[in-house]
Amino acid sequence: MARTISIGVQDFAGLIENDGFYIDKTSFIEEWWNNRDSVTLITRPRRFGKTITMSMFHYFFSLKYVGRSHLFEGLDIWKDEKLKSLQGTYPVIFMTFAGVKGRTYEEAVKTIKIGIVNLFQQYDYLMNSNKLNKTEKKQFDAVREDMDDVHAELSLNLLSTLLEKHYG
Repeated sequence: MARTISIGVQDFAGLIENDGFYIDKTSFIEEWWNNRDSVTLITRPRRFGKTITMSMFHYFFSLKYVGRSHLFEGLDIWKDEKLKSLQGTYPVIFMTFAGVKGRTYEEAVKTIKIGIVNLFQQYDYLMNSNKLNKTEKKQFDAVREDMDDVHAELSLNLLSTLLEKHYG
């Protein structure tokens, strides 16, 4: 049966599991991993696959998807045993701005803050971590829709720091 060419699909697992047409970009995972860059900026025109690529990274590395290795079977990344062993081994922060819409700057900022709050809810187990102190838990708890712009700006760095401390 012919594969469906999906336009606008942003979820890697959905694309693979529904037998959608997919051009294998998993070699980008290997290139990125081996480069050991501190920061990676992916810029491409609209509808060029940025979100699906980030979703692919999320499914590959995230602890949340440790049992989903079938998504990568038959793809380039699965040929390398060392990289294969990395699937599902890291805490991953995944946030896309693809859905951020707003008629005004203020509306767009509010949408981003809601996205940050939703992201933090995925990691609410950190509030029970014995590796975080009271101040860190208080900072985590302060991430709310009504937070000021400075706290919103620093929130992803905070989440990254707390995950590093929790997981070592």
